[in-house]
Amino acid sequence: MQSSRKKSGKILAYIAIILSSLIMLVPFAKAILNSLKTYAEYTAVPPTWFPKDFQWSNYAEVLKLGDFGTQTMNSFIVAILSVVGTLLSCSLVGYAFARLRFPFKNILFMFVLGTMMIPPVVIIIPHFIIFNSLNMLDTLTPLWVIEWLAQPFGIFLMRQAFLSIPADYEESAKMEGANPLRIYWRIYMPLSLPSLATLSIFTFMTKWNEILAPSIYLSSSEKFTLPIGILGLKGQWVGNEQLMVAAALMSLLPILIVFLFAEKYFVQNHTASGIK
Repeated sequence: MQSSRKKSGKILAYIAIILSSLIMLVPFAKAILNSLKTYAEYTAVPPTWFPKDFQWSNYAEVLKLGDFGTQTMNSFIVAILSVVGTLLSCSLVGYAFARLRFPFKNILFMFVLGTMMIPPVVIIIPHFIIFNSLNMLDTLTPLWVIEWLAQPFGIFLMRQAFLSIPADYEESAKMEGANPLRIYWRIYMPLSLPSLATLSIFTFMTKWNEILAPSIYLSSSEKFTLPIGILGLKGQWVGNEQLMVAAALMSLLPILIVFLFAEKYFVQNHTASGIK
């Protein structure tokens, strides 16, 4: 009786997963089909799902409308530097909160968590004033340098990852004469690859798709990141809105590639969290 209930539960769970996956995939599939339509088909009423002739040339037309090569490179620079800075700074601070002893540690950690409730829009003006005084406006530096100062979500994630590692490893390393920095780099970092991969995906995705900060700090077209470059060509999309859909889909490719490379560690992290 229990086995039949378990089978029924599994079947219902699989059905729910399949239906939810289809619901999430339908808008994505619709966007792909829209990017392959002509303007007449894209604006047809009632709308049609499939184009009569797939306009693969839409993607080539997108590349002719703007400097997407430079903008893509700018986005890569910002995203990669942000990921490197986030991993180093957040792991160091997270390790300190997880394994080191110092006065007011718990109180300071509560302050760090409290900053997560501050909306990013609130600190845009203070950041603008600081970067202006440092002559960093209209450069890519303001878009990634903040990530090198340790962000609260990353600190929390890495602290939890380090706390889940048995302290026996640390004690053994101390008996061998290893200092805290060596223990952090040689023991805790390799054992926290799933959490590092998760933080990398979130950071890369956030910085790649960021619109608010680049639109405030950048003014030269050659410094634009890809999302700003796509929005900056809005006037050229008139009568060719299907090309904007194609451009948006093209901008998603790096995120998908990064996720595919880090998927194993990402899934491993959530599986381990469920076991705990």
